[in-house]
Amino acid sequence: MIRTFKESDINAVAEIWLDSNIEAHSFITAAYWQKHFEAVKAMLLQAEIYVYEEAGRIKGFIGLESSYIAGIFVCAEARSKGIGKQLMNYAKERKNKLSLNVYKKNTQAVRFYKREGFSIVREGTDENTNETEYEMIWKK
Repeated sequence: MIRTFKESDINAVAEIWLDSNIEAHSFITAAYWQKHFEAVKAMLLQAEIYVYEEAGRIKGFIGLESSYIAGIFVCAEARSKGIGKQLMNYAKERKNKLSLNVYKKNTQAVRFYKREGFSIVREGTDENTNETEYEMIWKK
């Protein structure tokens, strides 16, 4: 079930954020993500977030800032089971256009977004990590 984020979800959502970033971005040190953990936790409380919950447990979430996807994350044991696609479809039903940034080296995520109809519109460098990233856009 997908539902709107509640403040009481913050710890589960923040842990999924941290674990997923460390796993998906082996080319960036875990310390980078850990250093930003508390700041991101505070930002999550201000964002438009939808969580995927199953049997009372949050398995994933999507964070939006207007039509920008700040992130889509699924816990490790629930990946490749369609949860990311369901979260993406939920966002697509609510928006006419979506954009995001994704690291070029995160090839699994790039493939997922391309399958979901996103196109690369720009390549740049994330000044915080010096990693190459794509800006991708989807339109109805």
